[in-house]
Amino acid sequence: MLEVDAVIGRRLGSDVALINQIAGYIVHAGGKRIRPKLVLLFANALGYDKPERFELAAVIEFIHTATLLHDDVVDESSLRRGKQTANALFGNAASVLVGDFLYSRAFQMMVSVNRMRVLEVLAEATNVIAEGEVLQLMNMHDPDITVDSYLRVIRYKTAKLFEASARLGAVLADASPVVEEACAGYGRALGTAFQLIDDVLDYEGDSQALGKNVGDDLREGKTTLPLLIAMERGTPEQRALIRHAIEHGELERLSEIVEIVRTTGALDATREAARGEAKLARDCLNLLPASKWQESLLEFAAQSVERSF
Repeated sequence: MLEVDAVIGRRLGSDVALINQIAGYIVHAGGKRIRPKLVLLFANALGYDKPERFELAAVIEFIHTATLLHDDVVDESSLRRGKQTANALFGNAASVLVGDFLYSRAFQMMVSVNRMRVLEVLAEATNVIAEGEVLQLMNMHDPDITVDSYLRVIRYKTAKLFEASARLGAVLADASPVVEEACAGYGRALGTAFQLIDDVLDYEGDSQALGKNVGDDLREGKTTLPLLIAMERGTPEQRALIRHAIEHGELERLSEIVEIVRTTGALDATREAARGEAKLARDCLNLLPASKWQESLLEFAAQSVERSF
């Protein structure tokens, strides 16, 4: 990861001062770097140790950072990773445009690797992520979405980049199509589990630990699995309260809604769904040779569902 950070530092440079300022601010804001780690772990697990893996890990981080910049504008978020969002500090227009810069820089970098399969994987991933963003926008303030619709947004918006990250490690190592699909399956399941836990923590954590405001999902009108389960299990009065809050992005009775989500067992049920995804991820690793890298990936999947931030 030190090598990846060095690539990020080199590739962030621009003659435009505001680009350096905003891109540097968000890239160095203390993220977990999970997606670039997946590129490295899978490349290492499959015996690939050339420098291109650092370049592609940085590409993944740039794409992820671009989506964060755009997300925070769309969601009107003010806090991420315990710091003010770029849009809160620099304004929406600058955040969107610097996000565009990071996307285009990522494509410059992936071209330099000179592998058509890499381009195919990342072009498809960025397209699907954009579709996921639009799907989520369409679902805003709708308490009647189905669990399938909710999961579709997760697969597109969050899990797709996890999937692409894992797949790239296999592509670099010239793995067989079967092994490549197993790696992609791990990333997809891990990404789904990761988002499910994020949705739990929106009602279970606290702002300081999470690095974002508790209740943000509700304020933005996002109907996540904890809310869907709480509405299914709650009384008619509880269901009506949650529906009204989703439709209006209302936080006035947030403490009551959090209590309903907890007492109906919705958080436990969502966490259990995440554990199921983590098991799917671990099962995908059976096709990889035994190594310390495979063990790290097994541990990664287990840790993703037991975290509290």
